[in-house]
Amino acid sequence: MKNSILIINGLLLTMEQEMPLVEDGAIFIKDGIIVDCGTSREIAKRHGRVETVIDAESHIIMPGLVNCHTHLPMSMFRGLADDLPLDVWLNEHIFPAEAAMLNPDSVKKWALHSCMEMLLAGITTCCDGYFYEDQVAEAVMASGMRAVLGQGVIDFPAPGVPEPAKNIDVAEDFVRKWKSFSSTNKSYVQDAGHSRIQDAGYSRVVPSVFCHSPYTCSRETLIKAKEMAKRLGVLFQIHVAETREEMNMVRRINSSISGDESRDMSVVQYLDSAGILDDKTLLVHAVWINDADMEIIKSRSAKVAHCPESNMKLASGIAPAWKLVQENISVGLGTDGCASNNTHDLFSEMDMAAKLQKTALMDPCAMDARSVVEMATIGGARAIGLGHITGSIVPGKKADIIVVGLRKPHMVPVYNPWSTVVYGAKASDVRVVMVDGTILVKDGKFLNPDFHD
Repeated sequence: MKNSILIINGLLLTMEQEMPLVEDGAIFIKDGIIVDCGTSREIAKRHGRVETVIDAESHIIMPGLVNCHTHLPMSMFRGLADDLPLDVWLNEHIFPAEAAMLNPDSVKKWALHSCMEMLLAGITTCCDGYFYEDQVAEAVMASGMRAVLGQGVIDFPAPGVPEPAKNIDVAEDFVRKWKSFSSTNKSYVQDAGHSRIQDAGYSRVVPSVFCHSPYTCSRETLIKAKEMAKRLGVLFQIHVAETREEMNMVRRINSSISGDESRDMSVVQYLDSAGILDDKTLLVHAVWINDADMEIIKSRSAKVAHCPESNMKLASGIAPAWKLVQENISVGLGTDGCASNNTHDLFSEMDMAAKLQKTALMDPCAMDARSVVEMATIGGARAIGLGHITGSIVPGKKADIIVVGLRKPHMVPVYNPWSTVVYGAKASDVRVVMVDGTILVKDGKFLNPDFHD
């Protein structure tokens, strides 16, 4: 059968509540869509000859990982200014380096570099926010990945936006361009009895708006950018409560909120008072938040991107990620950019996310392995608005799938597959990576001859 793939004989982690684990699992894929999944015997019986068969014996089959927060081109600054406080790192090193080194060509080159790194590590989807985002989108399309991409908004001259007054206009142009690009490349199809829209590849790029932070964007800018994002129906990303002193920095750039009434206001409360929080808002970091903030986040159905390794490296603090999960707030896992983490490795991030919460809470039961895998897959997909497309293995979703090897010494024995993924697996254990039903990595190597790992 043309354009069909059968993955068989693997330990299948679907990330779906109804059928979370299938010991001798298989998936049937047609035209880039998951059509059927279950035991190998069932699936082989229901579907005859196929074009491609992947034997996943002694492997885990699972959804591709979702990196909920990164800055793709910043791999060019990997290791540039390590072991520094956030304000010094950002203002004295990163901002000057960006001014000197960023241009359309360098952004596209290093964004593609980051995509390659992520694909090899089993990340099939990411959420990015940066400048020259048109070039980032071109790199993502060339790589074969899926991504939510946010054009950066900031209240001072920025790469590609030398006039700050035009920052929102530039972001709106980006959103309109890529929404149009996606909507004009779709076809109506019917599979497994379900009518749906299937794209020609372009909707692998979903545009969004990325306001850098409440201390680099004025209240007026935040409100205008959010209004634009709501009008166009796209995700609004923003760094929030990353450091203890963030609200003091916010007050310094907003004289209108410097009175007594704001003395006890948190960053989350400030954003909520400006109408920023809703179900299409992604709050990145959310380290310095309290119970009242969590209640606001929950009531507004806002989402959170948790970046433990970046927070640790910059000594920003430990986000209350486990409490957010327990409050049924959508939390995804992010690596942040390679300038503040140094790698795009969600396996390492999963391991650290679990252990850090256990240590912070002095509770070995906190942040259990399965919850962490959910954050890196279906939880992350929901946080960035793609839960209906990717993040789990269920008929009708896109075939964004990875196959992880179980034959190396550090991966055996397997008593609990969730624990194996979180505490044992490494990025180098990823053997097959598929996005939209297209195999991009096989046996740990790129199939695209233009890519060199």
